[in-house]
Amino acid sequence: MLRAILTAGAVLAALLAPASAHARETGQGVPPLTDRHGRVLTLRGWNIEDKTHRGDAALSGITERHLRDLRAQGFGFARLLVFWDDLEPRPGQYSRGYLRKIERVLDWAHRHDVQVVIDAHQDVFGPAFGHRGIPEWATRTDGLPFTPHPDDWFAEYFEPAVQRAFTHLYEDADLRRAQSAMWRTLAARFARHPAVFGYDLINEPMGEQRPGEDLPSAARRIERDQLTPMYNRLADAVRSADRDAWVFVEPTPIVGEGVPTGLGHVDDPRVVYAPHFYNTAMEAGADYDPGSGWIEAYERAVTAYPKRYRVPVVVGEWGPLNNALPNMRRFYRDAMASLGRYASGWAGYVWCYGGGYCAVDAAGAFRTNKELTAEPYAQAVAGTVRSAGYDPGAGVYRLAYRAASHGSRTTVLSLPPGTWRITADGGAGVVRRAAGRAWVPAAPGSDVTVTVTRG
Repeated sequence: MLRAILTAGAVLAALLAPASAHARETGQGVPPLTDRHGRVLTLRGWNIEDKTHRGDAALSGITERHLRDLRAQGFGFARLLVFWDDLEPRPGQYSRGYLRKIERVLDWAHRHDVQVVIDAHQDVFGPAFGHRGIPEWATRTDGLPFTPHPDDWFAEYFEPAVQRAFTHLYEDADLRRAQSAMWRTLAARFARHPAVFGYDLINEPMGEQRPGEDLPSAARRIERDQLTPMYNRLADAVRSADRDAWVFVEPTPIVGEGVPTGLGHVDDPRVVYAPHFYNTAMEAGADYDPGSGWIEAYERAVTAYPKRYRVPVVVGEWGPLNNALPNMRRFYRDAMASLGRYASGWAGYVWCYGGGYCAVDAAGAFRTNKELTAEPYAQAVAGTVRSAGYDPGAGVYRLAYRAASHGSRTTVLSLPPGTWRITADGGAGVVRRAAGRAWVPAAPGSDVTVTVTRG
């Protein structure tokens, strides 16, 4: 039933969305992500997580190997899942041990030159419903029923008790204060850590659907009336301790079906819009359908908010469960091209060693088709980007930009394993290379073209 509702919403959104002449035009008008030096940034990497271990064993499933291998494949970004229920197991009592475990992962990331977004993760609200996220002491259901769905865990979001728990989180003054205090604690601890790029304020937020309300309408209302004020509260909490990091804000997962968000303005100068990029049918095991128009509908929907509010986009999660189906190679090609049109970066789901969603197998080799995510890209461009793109068939990446007149003049490239030949012209200096990266200095104000060729 849930999937039928979502699919109907996607069809409706596709019918109502304005058509574009060419898909590559869709991302125009989305601001780039930049650093304090004015360089244009691209973040590419993976989620890293340990949902299994708790308490004294929390985060023990993440090792330095995760960060070392991720960087060795050319990725410089990680979205680290942390859980409020581990951080604050009892009201007002924060686990110093858990904070040290987070810091250990951040230290590994810094050692391997990986930037990290700390994600306050929840799945189906939290442990009160058999998952991770918001503590049981902060879970209020008003006695409404909850029935587990072991074969379709996402359907548990639509159980009355779970939906009511979200309403209380958004509306109860004491829970609002507790959530803000949790974020002040995290930001105060890690504000000066060199690996920390930003904070993802809550993973895949949901809410309570009213009687007679269809799912797209409910999502827009929740985003407008509950998520927007929550994000403003939490951004203020972060800023009380960390003035520099980016804050990442997510819509409900319904945006993945091509439904535009109802999220409003978040009053902070360093906001990143961080939707997720999943398709309901593919999550249920179906193959990618290139003719469905899903990626085009998603792209139209997901770019509306950043264009309106002038914020960059970094997709926080994406990637199918079954990546070896016949059309999945086409999916990765289409997805990478789409993400390159509008996103300042992405984090695939998930960097682990095994099956399912894992990026790599036990030996650390990419699983079928996931190697297509490893491309050359410009990690930081010291200037104004005019064009950038990778041709996977030819194995050629080209970057054209106008070099900055002031500030940093060195562009940083990230390279996956292999032999890559780099040329730079139009005022660029000598290319310096080391450990999967290359640095290209350029004369102030010059027009530069960088070409990276495989082989």
